[in-house]
Amino acid sequence: MAETVRKTFKEKLRPTPEQERALDVVLWRCRTLYNVALEQRKTAWERCHVSVKRFAQEAELAGIREAFPEYAAVHSHVLQDVLARLDKTYPAFFDRIKRGEKPGFPRFQGRHRWHSFTYKEYGNGARLDNGSLVLSKIGRINVHWSRPIKGTIKTVTVSHEADGWYVEFSCADVPTEVLPRTGQETGIDVGLKVFLITAEGDAIENPRHHRRAEKALQKAQRRVSRRKKGSKRRRNAAQILAKKHQKVQRQRRDFHHKTALGLVRAYDTIYLEDLQVANMNRRPKSKPDGNGGYEHNAASAKAGLNKSINDAGWYAFRTILTCKAEWAGKRVVAVPPAYTSQDCSGCGERVEKSLSVRTHVCTHCGLVLDRDENAARNIQWLGQSLAGTRGSSCGVEPRTRRP
Repeated sequence: MAETVRKTFKEKLRPTPEQERALDVVLWRCRTLYNVALEQRKTAWERCHVSVKRFAQEAELAGIREAFPEYAAVHSHVLQDVLARLDKTYPAFFDRIKRGEKPGFPRFQGRHRWHSFTYKEYGNGARLDNGSLVLSKIGRINVHWSRPIKGTIKTVTVSHEADGWYVEFSCADVPTEVLPRTGQETGIDVGLKVFLITAEGDAIENPRHHRRAEKALQKAQRRVSRRKKGSKRRRNAAQILAKKHQKVQRQRRDFHHKTALGLVRAYDTIYLEDLQVANMNRRPKSKPDGNGGYEHNAASAKAGLNKSINDAGWYAFRTILTCKAEWAGKRVVAVPPAYTSQDCSGCGERVEKSLSVRTHVCTHCGLVLDRDENAARNIQWLGQSLAGTRGSSCGVEPRTRRP
C-alpha cells in the first residue's frame, strides 16, 4: 500500500483589479500562441507533409519573445506549457484514427475557451511567500486559504472560473491518511433510478442536480440569446448563466465526494463495473446483447437518456472514489460489466430482461430481487472470484454458477 500520493490543493485567489487585467492578458497570450502553433503544424503538414515537433516549436520561443515584447512579459515556462498542451492533442488525434473513431482534429481556441496557465516548476515563476502567491511579472496575490498544503509542490496552475480566479498546487509525496479497517467488501451498481445500490441493498438516491435546475438554466440561456452580441448586457447575462452552471457542477461534485467518503469509511474493498460511459451516449450499431454497458447504451439512444447519464456523472464519481480509496488505504476494483444485470445472483442462471424490467425474477431458483441489487451482488462476487477471495462479506451466501 502506497504511503504517499500525488494530490492537488485548490484555493481561491483575491487579485486586485490591476492584477486581474494582467492575468487576463496572460490567458490571451497563451491562447494566441496555441492557435499560431496549431496553424504552423497544420500548414507544414498540408503543404510539405512535414510534422512539426514540440521541441522545435519551443526552440522558436526565444526568437518570438525577442521580436514581440508582449510575449517577453509572459514567463517562459507558461509558454512552454502551452506548446506541451498542443502536443498532447496530436497523439490523441491519431489514436482515434487508428481506432476507427471520429478523428476530431485539434480545434483553434476561441476567446472564451482558454481558462488556465501553468508554471511547470515551483519556485521558477511561481512561489509562496508568507501566505501569498508571488507570480513572475504579475506580482503578489492574496490567497484565501481553506487548508494547509502538504507534500512537495511541483506545479502551479492559475485558472479563471465563473466566480473568479483560483490557484492549484500539484503536490507529490503527500502522506496518506489510512482509515481503520472494517473487514467488509461490497459491490456497487450505478444507475439512474437510484444513483447506486450496494450488494447489501443500501440505495443512495439520485439527486438529479441538472434536472432540478433545468428551468432556471433555460431561462438564463434565453436571456443571453436575447442580448445583442458584443454588448455589456450580453456579457453580464453570460456571466449569470456561467455561475448557474457552476453551481450545478459544484453540487454534483459535493455529492460525489460525500458519497465516496461514506463508502470508503464503510468498506475495505469496493467492486464496481468498468463502464465505458462515453460510449453510452452514442447510438448503438446493434441490439443489446446482455452486456450491461451495451444495454444502457441502447436505452440512452432510444429513450433520450443521455442528459440523465451526464447528470449522474458516473465516471467523475468513479475517479473521486478511486482517489479517496487510495488516500485512505482502501481498494476500488473495476470488473467487466458483461451480464451482471442478466445473471441470477442466487444460482447463476441467465435471465434475459429488458432495461424496463426493474425486478429480477429467476425461473430456476425462484429468487426475486431488485434488478440493481442483483447486479451489485454479481459485481461483488465477480470481483472476488477474479481476486481469488470469494466470500460472503455482504451477508449473503455466495452462489455457484451453473455449468
